[in-house]
Amino acid sequence: MPSTSLAMTPMSGPSGLSGAWAPVVRKPLEADQASAFAPMFKALGDPVRLRLLSMIASAGGGEVCVCDLTGSFALTGPTISHHLKVLREAGLVDSDRRGTWVYYRLVPAALALLGGLLDITKTAAAV
Repeated sequence: MPSTSLAMTPMSGPSGLSGAWAPVVRKPLEADQASAFAPMFKALGDPVRLRLLSMIASAGGGEVCVCDLTGSFALTGPTISHHLKVLREAGLVDSDRRGTWVYYRLVPAALALLGGLLDITKTAAAV
């Protein structure tokens, strides 16, 4: 039986998550941990934001200009900007302004945190 620790210890990252925590199938989250994860899930609960995240994550070169995102939606530029702001505030994406345009890139640690939280292979019964 391998001796792997099921507790995950992420570095301080999105939404200020730090310290030890385990997947939800291993043990329940504490109230403060649930409060830290909730904005990330809330941000992904909107179809436009989920689609934006997938477009950013799958962009060649690791980043995408907002100018390349807006044409894919029947929404105004300010609405797209609002959705991107929600993703950024949740710690799922990061951005840089270069002249007129803003470039977005995925924060891989954020998805790793969410994936680790939902990892059903890390149950107490797992070998």
